[in-house]
Amino acid sequence: MKKLLLLTCLLSLITGNLLAGQKLTMSGSTTVLPIAQKAAEEFMNAHPDVDISVRGGGSGVGVAAVINGTVDIGNASRAAKAKEIATARGKGVNLLGTVVAKDGICIVVNKANNLDSISLETAKKIYTGEISKWSEAGGSGGMIVIISRDTASGTFEVFNEKVLKGAKVREDALMLASNQAILTSVSNTPGAIGYIGLGYVTDEVKSLVVNGVTASKETVISGKYPVSRPLYMYTNGTPKGLAKQFLDYILGPTGQKLVEEAGFIAVK
Repeated sequence: MKKLLLLTCLLSLITGNLLAGQKLTMSGSTTVLPIAQKAAEEFMNAHPDVDISVRGGGSGVGVAAVINGTVDIGNASRAAKAKEIATARGKGVNLLGTVVAKDGICIVVNKANNLDSISLETAKKIYTGEISKWSEAGGSGGMIVIISRDTASGTFEVFNEKVLKGAKVREDALMLASNQAILTSVSNTPGAIGYIGLGYVTDEVKSLVVNGVTASKETVISGKYPVSRPLYMYTNGTPKGLAKQFLDYILGPTGQKLVEEAGFIAVK
């Protein structure tokens, strides 16, 4: 037993020495951002000599950064597109996505709205402009204020696929760059509707029941919630060195606990 304990300590010391002075860079999805930030903070607490920098920018930015070799890990709230994969291959880059969490995209309205539930069909009609007044959707608040993520966002891509079915968002929609920006705007605008990752939902807004299903850990895992998705961390090929250590940490018990604490859903 003493020999095993000594060996464990030696391995920990050796690993720590190997990681000392190393740097890891990440950018991308604002949905994955709180997971990445918290995991980076806790990892650096355990390895004080390691430097990890985390930035947002959107899923498209994260994937492009991996392709261009400007970051070690690109965070994305949607799968890499065929065009991105082709571009990567053209540059000798092998995009490899590691699923680190699961999420549900929640459709949210201002708390003053009496609406509690919505169908995907009605949500599509609102975002495409077919419905422009809350009275036409069973809600309250006069004219509907459309708030959406910008096109660089993975959240936008998934919402566009699963809700809009590829239809164009109304031209006067307010396109914002982050989940937090949408949360703030919807909470401050009585007639607003928006969509955010499950981990960003607070009591500042009302999260609607979608197609009769409430977004939750259970409904996302089971697939019953209709706007569910995996969250990725992309690397150039199989992760190595510090990137592998970090991803192993996120997928381990401590990292997956941090995922849950951030309001998202663990995959292990």
